[in-house]
Amino acid sequence: MHPPGADTVLVRHGDVNTKSPTVKRYMEGILCENLEALLEDRSIPGSVEQRWNRPLVHTESEHVDAATAAAADAFGVVSASASLTVDPTLETILEALEESARAHYDGGTFAVDARRAHKQLPFTSHDLAREGGTAIWETVETSFEPAVDLDDPDYTFGVEVHAEEAFVYLESQSGPGGLPLTSQAPMVALVSGGIDSPVAAYELMRRGSRVIPVYVDLGDYGGPDHEARAMETVSSLTRYAPGEDMRVYRVPGGDTVSLLAETMEEGRMLSLRRFFYRIAEHIATHTGASGIVTGEAIGQKSSQTGQNFAVTSRATTLPIHRPLLAWDKQDIVARAREIGTYADSTINAGCNRVAPDRAETNGQLERLLEVEPDDLFARAETAAANATLVEP
Repeated sequence: MHPPGADTVLVRHGDVNTKSPTVKRYMEGILCENLEALLEDRSIPGSVEQRWNRPLVHTESEHVDAATAAAADAFGVVSASASLTVDPTLETILEALEESARAHYDGGTFAVDARRAHKQLPFTSHDLAREGGTAIWETVETSFEPAVDLDDPDYTFGVEVHAEEAFVYLESQSGPGGLPLTSQAPMVALVSGGIDSPVAAYELMRRGSRVIPVYVDLGDYGGPDHEARAMETVSSLTRYAPGEDMRVYRVPGGDTVSLLAETMEEGRMLSLRRFFYRIAEHIATHTGASGIVTGEAIGQKSSQTGQNFAVTSRATTLPIHRPLLAWDKQDIVARAREIGTYADSTINAGCNRVAPDRAETNGQLERLLEVEPDDLFARAETAAANATLVEP
């Protein structure tokens, strides 16, 4: 829902505002580039204007809803509103509010949320809210009896007034928040195609890091369906990062997975994680990434206890980022549904056959080193060296 003739998307960011003026300007520039990439990727005509505090997307009225939805997918954006641009005079703003009321307000309660960014105007935000409320009331009172509710209205008429123009809008579409993509160092993301790993990758992207997906082929313990769902989840993530290289490093790990399954009962899953981490470290070194991202959550699986994290994390000197560490499973599932990776993550691939009958919950590094293959890390280096890049 937007005012008749809406021609601009008003973009609001959050954490970017906490930065110094220099860093803020830099991040706003990245955000505007990302907005342009989203418009181009979705074939939405329009242009992006970098404004202090409020980036703007200019487009035609018939495309404003699509442009708003695209802006609301940009990392760093808190909300976006399809808006009508008018002169910053009380008269023209009231006219726009009246037209919006005629088009959309057909009963229930309403309120006017007025903000005046330019303080030299001859009216205050309070004046604008009062006069705007009166104009809306008088516009509709012959059709029904309006009512004002400043706490929880059915309709909110928003107005932002700047020095050279004002923006009238009717609703705000929530964005992911966070920081603009590529404003932070890239990270290697281990993706298995399960529910958790693509959500973890998304969360790092939401904080500004481009992710470099790494999929380890499990050989006989994985199979085409296992790989297919991993690629599909990465493909879903590319929607949020148009223009970024999201090709997947496909690493052959089947021989080592088979060796661990055939020779290890105790600690098998811990050694498997250590193998994965060491592969990720080599890919990170090759690509200039600064860390490793996984979908692990503490206590979610037997291999994901706090003690086991202490053991598996020793396989690499890079930081291992676990953005879902304290998340409940239902919250991870909800986010997977929200970002569009859930359906692909739930394909039955049968990779749970890797797990031993007896779970290891209290791993000890010294004991694990006694039973895991001596050449585990050499195998990881070889596997990483033989990785191939695959389009998701």
